[in-house]
Amino acid sequence: MNTNQQIAENIARIQGEIGGRARLLAATKTIPPETINFALDCGISLIGENRVNELLEKYEYINRNKTEIHFIGALQTNKVKYIIDKVDLIQSVDRESLALEIERQAAKHGIVMPILAEINIGGEESKSGITPEKIYEFCDFLTSLPHLRLKGLMAVPPKCEKSEDNREYFRKMSKIFIDISGKNVDNSIMEVLSLGMSNDYLTAVDCGSNLVRLGSAIFGARVYPAADR
Repeated sequence: MNTNQQIAENIARIQGEIGGRARLLAATKTIPPETINFALDCGISLIGENRVNELLEKYEYINRNKTEIHFIGALQTNKVKYIIDKVDLIQSVDRESLALEIERQAAKHGIVMPILAEINIGGEESKSGITPEKIYEFCDFLTSLPHLRLKGLMAVPPKCEKSEDNREYFRKMSKIFIDISGKNVDNSIMEVLSLGMSNDYLTAVDCGSNLVRLGSAIFGARVYPAADR
């Protein structure tokens, strides 16, 4: 992991590169709370966690007055209840059963949970997400649930050797986003297109992404616990 000085320099450089075109989300998987709080002091105002258990372990130690928290990883339906009152948005809504459980838990807490619909833009069997062909029907379903608020779309495209190779996926996502936004569906405010990670965020922004999810570009290579290796 990078030193605090390097983290501060990385954040400043990335913010300069993307300018006002996209919001920067710091993906904080494996990053300790003290480092997260340092990043918040450097101007980060949005973090994303991938794992429910890790989020719960860190939650009380994060300076939550300075940040929004998004859940950006695969989410099991039986774990929704643990994070429903701890995150500001769930980016990875990829199936009806998950949406229904978020609806149930949000109703129980008397809140409306902002969500993004996740698209499997590359059609990869190893990845979750709705197929591009079914996303319009899925969005209609999401907007029928009164305790959910559809705010946009997210995707993790296939890994490519060069960031430019992802451009076709990003362009396809941008077109779908514009199409759905143009429908002005009730119970939706289509304002977030979450695309781009540390290896391809500039290409994603060029193609219309307005939220990028960066981990190693900010914090350096992750050091995983022995149990995760």
